[in-house]
Amino acid sequence: MPVDSTVELTVASTVQRLAVLLAAGVPPASSWRYLSSASSPTGAQPSIASSVAAAAEGGIPIADAIIAAVGGSAGHAAGGASRGGTFLGGASRGAARASDLEGDAWRGLAAAWQVATEAGAPLAPTLAEFAGSLRSLAAAQRDVDTALAGPRATSRVVMALPVVGIFFGLVLGFDTVGALVTTFPGTICLVLGTLLFAGGGLWTRLLVRRARPTTSTPGLDLDLTAVAVSGGSSIPRALEAVAAAVDRFGLTRGGSAEAIADVLDLSFRAGVPAAALLRSEAEEFRRRARSDAERRASSLSVTLMLPLGVCVLPSFMLLGVAPLVISVITSTISGF
Repeated sequence: MPVDSTVELTVASTVQRLAVLLAAGVPPASSWRYLSSASSPTGAQPSIASSVAAAAEGGIPIADAIIAAVGGSAGHAAGGASRGGTFLGGASRGAARASDLEGDAWRGLAAAWQVATEAGAPLAPTLAEFAGSLRSLAAAQRDVDTALAGPRATSRVVMALPVVGIFFGLVLGFDTVGALVTTFPGTICLVLGTLLFAGGGLWTRLLVRRARPTTSTPGLDLDLTAVAVSGGSSIPRALEAVAAAVDRFGLTRGGSAEAIADVLDLSFRAGVPAAALLRSEAEEFRRRARSDAERRASSLSVTLMLPLGVCVLPSFMLLGVAPLVISVITSTISGF
């Protein structure tokens, strides 16, 4: 299922507006309330903002309110907050109702909000940086979608060949459908051709899915760590806060734990602030993920030849050509 990068751009616009309102001194709950009446390119954000504002005004933490709003009910946040447990129920509900990219973006916002609040980091610059991160991810997704467009269109055209073969025989005046369902050789061709057709479709979808990025939030925990240390937290406390937020909201670390340790070690040895180094490393993670995704998308046009040659073309022969031959032979025999 293709991912729409427009969704993430819309979330980035919402986050940027929040940053401006908070920098102007507007309280968080009021900022979300003002956003609920603002226009949105997709029309989805005002309803989410309204739910977040209502939950926040009821005393629910903003991070929980965001997840509950994406899940469709501010009451879920109240239940999660009253139980004091990990709010994975709301997170999974939100991910189920939104696209993967949209769910990751909102959960990333909730995690950033929670880490900034716990670390005492200013929310306005934190959200402005997070909006920039979302725009970078959206640009990467857009490039990948463009690279995948050609292979995806090719697979759709090729998958239509067996069906086209059946109708082509009917247009020529041969009873290809009857040959498939009323004769023993035709039945064998129908069963084998259908199995090959289904297998080719499944194989093609699997190849396309594997060509997509494995995570929609590469380098996010690096950004979260930068937020935590910029608020003045000690390194162990910052790492603990980030790990708790990542686990709580079901985010993907993407193998950046080792990178965080390396950056923090470099910061300590060089005597420079860790936040800038962490943000630079997060950007490098995004560039690397973007390059890997583009490479997989480019190679997809070659790997799609495998299901074409092994499944789809034999299916075309069995469903399109074989019944035509059977129909010709049957009509010839019946004519004598």
